Amino acid sequence: MNWMNKRVLVIGAGLSGQAAVQKLQRLGAEVFLTDSKTLEQLAGVEELGLDQAHLLLGSVPELIGIKPVLLVLSPGVSPKLSLVQEAISQNVTVWSEVELAMVDCPGLCVGITGTNGKTTTTTLIGELAKRTGRPTVVAGNIGVALSGQVKGLGEDSIVVAELSSFQLEFIDKLRVHVAILLNITPDHLDRHGTLEEYLRVKARVFENQTATDLAILNWDDPLVRDLGPKLKSRVLYFSPTSFLQDGISLWHDEIVYSEKEKRTMIPIIPRKDLHLRGAHNLENVMAAAATARAFGLSWTEIAEGLSEFKGVEHREEIVGSFEGILFVNDSKGTNTDAATKALLAFEEPLVLIAGGKNKGLDFHDFMKVVRVKVKSLILLGLAADEMEKAARDEGVQTIIRATTFEDGVEKAIGEAIPGDVVLLSPACTSWDMFKSYEERGELFKELVRRHYSKPI
Repeated sequence: MNWMNKRVLVIGAGLSGQAAVQKLQRLGAEVFLTDSKTLEQLAGVEELGLDQAHLLLGSVPELIGIKPVLLVLSPGVSPKLSLVQEAISQNVTVWSEVELAMVDCPGLCVGITGTNGKTTTTTLIGELAKRTGRPTVVAGNIGVALSGQVKGLGEDSIVVAELSSFQLEFIDKLRVHVAILLNITPDHLDRHGTLEEYLRVKARVFENQTATDLAILNWDDPLVRDLGPKLKSRVLYFSPTSFLQDGISLWHDEIVYSEKEKRTMIPIIPRKDLHLRGAHNLENVMAAAATARAFGLSWTEIAEGLSEFKGVEHREEIVGSFEGILFVNDSKGTNTDAATKALLAFEEPLVLIAGGKNKGLDFHDFMKVVRVKVKSLILLGLAADEMEKAARDEGVQTIIRATTFEDGVEKAIGEAIPGDVVLLSPACTSWDMFKSYEERGELFKELVRRHYSKPI
């Protein structure tokens, strides 16, 4: 499409919205930007160079006054917003920011989605992609807007994109050449309503694939596994628990690749050579290995990359060991499934800091794991009452309430003795107390180091 002088309305003036505006400006479109926040509340917007007629902040504009041919939504914008619903009813095209980002990018697109493990897998795939020597971009839901990263990329480039359900809601022709679905557990039900709808949106990552593309699926997740026969692309499964005659799995504590037709089994890397803890991280590693093979890397090159990878910030990140107590920052554990996996990654006695803003999830199954794995549960935030009730229903013995995040960290330290692990894995979003899980994780690290008088 020729975008010259076409009217486009971008909704949401955060990083994604600003990147979308800049890309549309480069394409020659007439761009309008709206956000419920005022100019004073938004960083970076003034630098976009939009005049008052095109910068519509602090209130919802009238669609009829703009007459856009396209709406571009930032991930945090609800599809239930009246402006979005009005556009849909008038047959105005609605795109997510990632659709706009890739509309003219000729490179190989890798898309990683799922409830948990996306950021670790995306980061690891990005590191492996760089080993090919090809121009590589790692962006998307990982915290870097995709629209701002793909400018000037050629056909030999690799775009590694973490894709959330929010970003996949309004794709159109986005073709993901290598698409990965790691797992599906209840999450964001406050937005999607049901698990079935959440899965449907996640599965859109495969929607525009062809027979020459690759879908990488988790065999151990029935909801994910059952998608395989329905896809147009070639399917490769991975499994940390079952040996697969076709796919990537575990054989005597070694990750292997098997092809039934060729009767081959190729060793990739012993599990002990990985820095990442926990069975769930095997899913991430296997998915990344399968993707890297599609890039053309040898298994030896892949093994080298896997053995050197030490994880990502805020995901089971080791803060340090102080006076015999290990402190672990898993602030990115924003739902019960992610937090459960973090608990299961440790054999040591745990002091758990949990709570924040709930996303419509039930906490009872999570608290069954807490009862077995956690010696002291520190609760804080908006969801604390709901979490405490579930914890008491499931027989959790030691429940301690904190009034602030700082109070929660101090109480956790007070509960821990040498040999324990103090784990921040909230099972909730950070949005009641913080702008992001990153801000929450950074404060946790700062408070721990400050308590032990270590340099920040």
